[in-house]
Formats: sequence, C-alpha cells, structure tokens
Amino acid sequence: MKPQSMLFTIYGEYVRHYGSEIWIGSLTKLMGEFGLSEPAVRAAISRMLRQGWLESRKVGNRSFYSVSERGKKRLEEAAARIYKVETDVWDGKWCIASYNIPEERRALRDQLRKELGWMGFGMLTTSTWISPNNLSDRVKDLTEAHEITDYVEIFTSEHMGWSNPKQLVQKCWDIDEINEKYKAFIDAYRGEYEQLSAKLSSGEEAQDSHCFVEKTKLVHQYRKFLFIDPDLPQELLPELWLGKEADQLFQNYYQLLNPGAVRFFETVYEAAPSA
Repeated sequence: MKPQSMLFTIYGEYVRHYGSEIWIGSLTKLMGEFGLSEPAVRAAISRMLRQGWLESRKVGNRSFYSVSERGKKRLEEAAARIYKVETDVWDGKWCIASYNIPEERRALRDQLRKELGWMGFGMLTTSTWISPNNLSDRVKDLTEAHEITDYVEIFTSEHMGWSNPKQLVQKCWDIDEINEKYKAFIDAYRGEYEQLSAKLSSGEEAQDSHCFVEKTKLVHQYRKFLFIDPDLPQELLPELWLGKEADQLFQNYYQLLNPGAVRFFETVYEAAPSA
C-alpha cells in the first residue's frame, strides 16, 4: 500500500469525522497497523503538504495535521460516490467538456485529463470528454482553480447520432475491464465477509484492531473504483453488471467491521487542543 494513498483513506474514513485534524503520533501509530514505517508516513505527509491536501500547525512540541479546504472537498466528493444511496433517473443528456490547451501548458492539460477521469468523464476524442451525469459545476470549479477557463468549453446536450447510448458508452469506457475488476473485488472479499459473519453470529468476537485494519483495507480497495467507474445510470449499464453486487458486498462487510474499527481508532486518536 502506498503511504500517501493510505493517508487519504485514513483521513476520509476517520479523521474527517473528528475535526479533520490529528496528531502525528496518532497518525503514525494508525499507519503502523499496515506495516508502514514512521519515516515513510512523514515523507508522505510532506508530499501532501506540498500538494495542498494537508495543513499543519504546532502546539508546543507536537505537530498536528488537518485536511485543507481542497482536501475536504475531494474527500466529500469521494464519500458521496462511495456511500451513494441510489442513482437518479437519467434525463438523456450528456455533459461535455472540450479543451484546447497550448503545448507550453502541457502539465495542466495532463492534470485536467486526470481530474476529468476521476470525476467520471470518458474520452470521446483526445480533447472531448463526456459524462451522462451533470458535472458542469465541478468542471467550472476545476478549470477556475487551474486558471484555464480560456481554453475550456462546457456543454450540456442531447446525442443525436449515430451510436446508440450504450454503444457510446462502449466507445468511451472499457466496461468489460471495469466488470473484471469488480469480479476480482467480489472474489477477494466474499469469503472474508461470510467467515466474519458466521463468527459473529455464533457469538464470537473480533478484535477491534483486526476490524480497523480490515475495514480500512476494504475501503482502500473499494475507493479505487472511483478512478475507473464512471457511475453510469442504470439505463446505460450492460445486462451483466457486477458493480451492484460488489457495492452490496462492500456495504454488508463494512457494517460488520465498522463498530470495532471506530472503537480502535478512538483509542489511538488524540484530539487536537484548541488554537
């Protein structure tokens, strides 16, 4: 597990519910449960500070790290997608982002593509990306933040031809590959869930530290689907779609692990003193 990626999971799943700030000592102990060393954790924190995801403050000789406004927004967006209740009925319209960014700003162009993919856009052509979800406000925020509004146009439109909607989806996303990854997730976690469920049903208990590690790993793995699953409406999904089965497994296993995981976190977490 990459330390920076795991830090996002720890902050998103736990710290943001406790004021979004945590003492470095608590953080290194939590990360240590996954075999990550203190130097590796500190190096990852330094990178996240430079990238604007975290902020720091000193209280005496102790360092506390909190999620920046940018980081909070990203974590809230991720949580809304991971723990979504249901998908709205599709109105048949597509959100389109088209850009023409100069070569001298290539790094920003690459960053824009990465961010569009994370949001759930699919690439129709090299500089035209589409989504069946209304993401126009998020694209506006993104382009304003990167100061590239002069190079980007955003549309909401109907598709008039020639592919049908599902064919259009196949052109923009590798649905078969996403389905394969959902199958791998189900194969990896179904047995673990059934084993723990049977154990708890028989009256046995699971250690809180075990629940913390397993729940965090579960969320960490499921969070990866944010980068590949465009969250398509039901009307555009193939008949054989494993996303719903994977989501149900995730929710069920999460509910079993969550109480013990939270108890363990609370024994390690130290509240930051008031400024």
